[in-house]
Formats: sequence, C-alpha cells, structure tokens
Amino acid sequence: MDQITRDYITINGGKTYFEIAGQGDWLVLGHAGIVDSGMWDEQMAFFSRHFRVVRYDMRGFGKSVPVEGPMSRRQELGQLMQQLSIEKAALVGCSLSGEAVLDFALEHAEKVAALVLVSTVPSGFEMMGEPPAEMLGMFAAMEQGDLQRVTELQMRLSIDGPFRQPEQVNQDVRQAAAAMNRIAVANRTAITADLQPLDPPALPAAHRLSEVHAPTLIVAGALDHPELLRAAAWMEKGIANARKVILPESAHLPNMERPAEFNEAVLEFLRGEEKS
Repeated sequence: MDQITRDYITINGGKTYFEIAGQGDWLVLGHAGIVDSGMWDEQMAFFSRHFRVVRYDMRGFGKSVPVEGPMSRRQELGQLMQQLSIEKAALVGCSLSGEAVLDFALEHAEKVAALVLVSTVPSGFEMMGEPPAEMLGMFAAMEQGDLQRVTELQMRLSIDGPFRQPEQVNQDVRQAAAAMNRIAVANRTAITADLQPLDPPALPAAHRLSEVHAPTLIVAGALDHPELLRAAAWMEKGIANARKVILPESAHLPNMERPAEFNEAVLEFLRGEEKS
C-alpha cells in the first residue's frame, strides 16, 4: 500500500478521524454502524492501488470523538468531502453509511460518480415481521449497563446472522468486529434514523429510487437477515441499471468475510463505469 495519510478534521465541533492512501479518482469508504473504518482494512490495501481512497470513523466510532447531539450522517459525509476538497467520488457505504450515501446521492447527484451499497436498507423501507430477539435483548442489556452482553448480541445478530452459530463463523472476523463494536457501545453511539430527513420528508429514499442516476452496485451477504436481502432486491428493482451481487457464506459484513470476492466484484464494477 502507498503511504497513508492519517489525520483529523473538525465536524460539528468534534474531531473526525480519517485516512487517505493511493492516487487517482476518489473512492470514499463509509463503515457499518456496528464497527468502524477498520472493517475496510483489506479494501484499503487493495483499492489504494487503483484509486485515491479515503476511509473515516463516523462520530462516535473508532478514533473519532463521541456524538454529543443529533447527527446527520449524510451531512457528516458532505462535510468530510468538502473539507478534503473532494468534488466528486465513488461512494461505498455499508449498512448505516449505506443509507447515508444513498440519501447523499439524492441530494447531491453531481458529487457522486458511482454508488456501492453494501448490506443497505434505504431510508423509509418498511421492514416486515417481528424484530430479531437479539435486537430486543440488546436494548435490555444497554439499559442494564451490560455492555459486554450488548456486543455479544450484536455479533449474534449481524456477524453470525440468523443461519449460523458463533463457532461456524471466521473467528478472526468475529473478534475484530467485536473489538470495533465495543468502542461504539462504550461511547453509547445509538444507531437511529437520521434526525434530519430528506426534503420532502414524506418521500424517503425507498420511494425515490428512480431519482438515483449514479451507476449502482448492490452487495449483500447470502446469510444476512432475509429482510436485508429483500431490501437489496427492492433497490435493484427501483434503481435504473443497478447491479446486485450476493456473496456466499457471509452475513452483514461480506467484505470482511469474503474480501477477495468483494474486491473483485467492486473493482470490476468501478472499472466498467470508468470505461463507459
């Protein structure tokens, strides 16, 4: 990997950590709401050979300072791009940041060269069925101050997924995700809907997918919750010319569980858009 720039910028009065490596067109990596930018270790090394890559810890995660009030994740992304003088970039978002980059693309189409939406549920998508038992358990454990239990339930929900037991998962991935998660849990970083919804608020992204004109790749893990896979199909149908890749033997963080397949699929997609 080329030399990495590591630094902080100030967003909404707080320090946000970021790293930049590589040369060429900008590629921005946004992390899931259960981990931090460390989820992209394999991708940072791989994609910095082809692009100028930036990854960052959203406020409340990793090396960034805790959140002290309402936080708009898409505005956080916009401020990051502005302060780093990124006029246009391919945006990769996973889960929480996937929702944010999709909303950002609806508000700032001119700044988005391409979208890669990983394990993403668009804002306004109505989840069906009962919430997973692990989610209810996490809320109870948080109220009781049992932070270790919160993290273990988060790993059961997102890393193991509904179809595997912990021992069936790559333990290096599971342990790395748990270490990142413990920071967010200790910071009491809540994963909630954006408190500053899109305008008009009656039309969230799930019902505005036809307005997305950036080339879009949708990625999901085959062993993630079925509602996440239904959301992926919803986006594939609603976004013109979107492509979808389902990676086997992975749940909510397919880039960590299947890095080679993930990297190949995303690079092929981005290179194809450069040539078109």
